[in-house]
Amino acid sequence: MTDTVIDTAPAPAASPRLASRRLPRWTPLAIAAGAVAVGCGIGAGAGLSSHIQWGLIALILFVAGSYAITARVEGRRQAKDRVATSLVWACFILAVVPLYSLVETTVSKGAGVLDGTFLTHSMNNVLTLDAGGGVYHAIIGTLEQVGIATVIAAPIGIFTAIYLVEYGRGNLAKWVTFFVDVMTGVPSIVAGLFILSVWFVVMGKAPASGFAGSLALAILMMPVVVRSTEEMLKLVPNELREASLALGVPKWRTITKVVVPTAIGGISTGVMLAIARIAGESAPIALLVFGSNLINTNPFSGPQSSLPYFIYQQYGNGNDPSYARAWGAALVLIAFVMILNLVARGIARWKAPKTGR
Repeated sequence: MTDTVIDTAPAPAASPRLASRRLPRWTPLAIAAGAVAVGCGIGAGAGLSSHIQWGLIALILFVAGSYAITARVEGRRQAKDRVATSLVWACFILAVVPLYSLVETTVSKGAGVLDGTFLTHSMNNVLTLDAGGGVYHAIIGTLEQVGIATVIAAPIGIFTAIYLVEYGRGNLAKWVTFFVDVMTGVPSIVAGLFILSVWFVVMGKAPASGFAGSLALAILMMPVVVRSTEEMLKLVPNELREASLALGVPKWRTITKVVVPTAIGGISTGVMLAIARIAGESAPIALLVFGSNLINTNPFSGPQSSLPYFIYQQYGNGNDPSYARAWGAALVLIAFVMILNLVARGIARWKAPKTGR
């Protein structure tokens, strides 16, 4: 008879759960506070008068401190990730600080003259050394010039983008793409000189008009519209095109009824951003429109002002009342661009494809 031996030795203890040390969530804030305090101390002790230098010292200390503490607690791999995240936030702050400074300075210096009189009066019979006057004539000029440029550039840009995305094949499409890329980097003064040579010298038209300035602005606006529209059309899924074509719908009708309506939100946003891009141009206006202190509602005849040119003109006068009017006009221009961006965002959200549940 065989004896059965039963092993009564205790089973080995279960291995402990793998655990890694982690820093608390408030660690970045604590490191940032310490870096700011030490950076301010170093800046004050070294006699640095610029707060920007203090901020750069604090930034370096923050990145170095984040790496050192994270590497010691969590390891070098997590430390590198923490450094990359810190650099992203640092770049974001470096981008926001100048923007905030610009807006804060413009609002503080321009709000003093911004009232109903400033928005509804021109500079007619107002001496540069006297207070008063307004930007009504410049607002009219900007709206008319930008509006005409949009009517010219937006359809051409949108149709060019449709051609490049839907039909563009071969050398012609390559050359069109090349010239669009070249036009994207053309300085505004070059566009003004081109219209000056064609409009005035070759055609022999009147020496100044808002329409001539609109032509130069349209040249600057066109490549922006083409590029933005092209990218929006590329985002439309090919399945939508194929489904429409499979049903026997012609290609042109597929584009007008399927592709363009799907991308209309992004296209509208691109057009609005292009309008904001040309709204601040002053060089073509100085060359082609000449500016005026009077209200001129006819963009096809006579000099006409605009907000960018009015700012340049007033700041060039070199006296306090003119400086105040320049800052007030700058505030109006910023508000105009901000409204355009808000409208673009609203259109994009309104026209965004709705997903059903």
